[in-house]
Amino acid sequence: MSFRGLSRPNATSGMGVADHTKDTFLQLQRKKVYRYVIFKIDEKKREVLVEKTGGPAEGYDDFTASLPENDCRYAVYDFDFVTSENCQKSKIFFIAWSPSSSRIRAKMLYATSKDRLRRELDGIHYEIQATDPTEMDLEVLKDRAR
Repeated sequence: MSFRGLSRPNATSGMGVADHTKDTFLQLQRKKVYRYVIFKIDEKKREVLVEKTGGPAEGYDDFTASLPENDCRYAVYDFDFVTSENCQKSKIFFIAWSPSSSRIRAKMLYATSKDRLRRELDGIHYEIQATDPTEMDLEVLKDRAR
């Protein structure tokens, strides 16, 4: 059995995370500059980049409308809610969006690069894997956050 090919990078490994990506996440997390950030893998640069940000006044519908219908993305969403004790809270969700209609190559690339990005984004409370909009409905976030 040969192990020669194991050390060579292939199409699904070695994805970097741009400094701008981490900085944008920190602005969402610490300064509340954004409500959400959508990340895209740039296959040519072999990096995860920021594709879109949503301002603090934007809602969950604005966020979900920003995700492509037929392609994968990563996203973080800062979810504000009020607890049963009437306390204002905020939880950051990491969403791995991989619609069933997206290309198999894209699904593989996003699946194998997810852990690297997650390690770079310190401070995420919950993670959701979604293949269709119902799996990341606002009610799903509410249930997880409580």
